[in-house]
Amino acid sequence: MKNNQPSRRNFIKKSLAGAAAAAASLPMLRAETPASYLFRKTNFSPNDNIQIALIGAGGMGTEDTKTALSIPGVKLVAACDLYDGRLKEAKERWGKDLFTTRHYKEILSRPDIDAVIIATPDHWHKQISIEAMRSGKGAYCEKPMVHHIDEGHEVVKAQQETGRIYQVGSQGVSSLGNEKAKELYEAGAIGQLIYAEGFWARNSPIGAWQYAIPDDASKETVDWDAYVSNTTKRDFDPLRFFRWRNYRDYGTGVSGDLFVHLFSSLHFVTSSKGPNKVMATGGLRYWKDGREVPDVLLGMFDYPETEAHPAFNLSLRVNFVDGTSGSTYLRMVGSEGAMDVTWDDVYLRKNLASDPMDAFLTAKGNELDQARDSRKKMLPPQEAHYTVEEGYKGAHFDHFSNFFYGLRTGKPTVEDAVFGFRAAAPALLCNDSYFGEKVVYWDPVNMKLKG
Repeated sequence: MKNNQPSRRNFIKKSLAGAAAAAASLPMLRAETPASYLFRKTNFSPNDNIQIALIGAGGMGTEDTKTALSIPGVKLVAACDLYDGRLKEAKERWGKDLFTTRHYKEILSRPDIDAVIIATPDHWHKQISIEAMRSGKGAYCEKPMVHHIDEGHEVVKAQQETGRIYQVGSQGVSSLGNEKAKELYEAGAIGQLIYAEGFWARNSPIGAWQYAIPDDASKETVDWDAYVSNTTKRDFDPLRFFRWRNYRDYGTGVSGDLFVHLFSSLHFVTSSKGPNKVMATGGLRYWKDGREVPDVLLGMFDYPETEAHPAFNLSLRVNFVDGTSGSTYLRMVGSEGAMDVTWDDVYLRKNLASDPMDAFLTAKGNELDQARDSRKKMLPPQEAHYTVEEGYKGAHFDHFSNFFYGLRTGKPTVEDAVFGFRAAAPALLCNDSYFGEKVVYWDPVNMKLKG
């Protein structure tokens, strides 16, 4: 394996320099748990307006749009949704002059729109992404990038052929927490990566996708025929429209909704292309409301040795009935320590109190011990906490900032179609393993099933 990680000695030198700087600026911090503040510049140049449209004006699409509009030089000119109530709310929120439609193709045909936010149910991601890029638009698509594993290459091909700016919406990838974790990992802070784990829990009905059903929901206010036009044809069912994440025709379960965030962060930090072996188990343990997907899911993944990282194992778990609702983390365990990574924090914990790998110092220390009594050493802290500076606008803001920067400059985004597919693939394969009761083998380099 090619070792791209700097040596432990270099990491210690960098850590000592960083600690000195932190001590100078933050004298009140306790030495045993030093904190470093992560900072993001927010001086974005407005230049010309980027005109955007929203396709899918539900909860996530609305929040995406609010964030996008908080960035200078961005203007919303149109919104699309299949439910009339959301179009009415969009006009109330963003102005009566906002163009609204049930038909996304009307959005894509408008020459005054530079980019679209795609926040539809998962089963429409591929089709609208491809059509948006081929119509000359930039596209920000909510995660997971695709609904089925066999759709990924089509989106990748569309981006490669059109050259359009495309970003998948796993916003943690752009977070300060992920960036600091990547910096520490590449500096050798935890030594050789051995194991990683991730966790996500929720215990509220809304968190478990029991979204409210509008009183006026009907086939007159919802374009149901359009909604199911690319999947199984059924009679109108408001549950399947407004609580779509619970059903396999439209959503990708807890794996596609939540595991994909953890895959995205892990792949960003380690420069990994993904696992080659996927296994999953779980069940529907609590929310027995007619949903078709589990509310408890456990996934296990084998990552092969590459030039970027050694072989390691990953375990992920999600549950929707937990007293620690809202808890989420990615933990990376190495030969010399571990990191707990969130979008706003990184906890680095060392498991070595000294540096036994420095043979020169060890030899010199033995010589000195022969001449005088052993002397105690200055030791680095066993735990360091890196946290964002007060006023940080968050990963969501950063992710859209990266997207609009790409639109303005033509430079690749942090989570393009290839990255998005490699993050989505193991999440989708986790579902295949669970429902098929089988082990799934994957080629992460060529992004193809094996066997």
